[in-house]
Amino acid sequence: MRRISIFCMLLSGLFLSEAFAQMDKNVLIFSKTTGFRHKSIEKGVQTVAKLLNDQRIGTFHTEDESVFNTENLAKYDAVLFLSTTGDIFNKQQKEDIQNFIRSGKGFVGIHAASDTEYSWSWYGGLVGGYFSSHPAVQEAKIDVLDRDHLSTQHLQKVWFHKDEWYDFKDMKDGLHILMALDETSYKGGKMGKFHPIAWFQEYDGGRSFYTGLGHTEESFDSELFQRHILGGVRYVLGLKQ
Repeated sequence: MRRISIFCMLLSGLFLSEAFAQMDKNVLIFSKTTGFRHKSIEKGVQTVAKLLNDQRIGTFHTEDESVFNTENLAKYDAVLFLSTTGDIFNKQQKEDIQNFIRSGKGFVGIHAASDTEYSWSWYGGLVGGYFSSHPAVQEAKIDVLDRDHLSTQHLQKVWFHKDEWYDFKDMKDGLHILMALDETSYKGGKMGKFHPIAWFQEYDGGRSFYTGLGHTEESFDSELFQRHILGGVRYVLGLKQ
């Protein structure tokens, strides 16, 4: 039985390598949670994987943090954290992730990626800030501040969207803010007149994109949100239009 198991693992790895070889870029989608778990994760993973595969971007989804090692990460051009929560990585895994980004690779964070690894300040800088609180799910007005970026060029200046609106703390200086919430358009916002909700940056040798949207399953049905995610991924991969 053990020989059969090893053979299956090798065969699976071979198929994965062949699939990746047919793609232009490859992204590791990660959704492990050690804190709150969003019901939208499964829908989000399925949606994001299809979006990227349709663009010849290979994907592999896992909730096993042991894949974050130097040898395995070499297969990927970016990692995408989809509503991860809590403390996940050990010291060596953190070092390997840092080296991955420093080698020029990309990071995408969706929604609760900012509710992850609070005691790892480098990660907080990579995301751009940490989640602090949120009111009930409701529609809000989003002001699209930068419509030239790949993740926002399909949007109008104002976007009304229903989601769970995060307030953030420890936001990093120098972020390129893409979109901001108008707190007068919904109840419970705590950041005041300037409330960023999506941004990008170059960070420690790599590229990072974060969006606070993506709490609900329905949000992943929105074509506007799908294109927002796809643009963010293409940005961190260094792909053009």
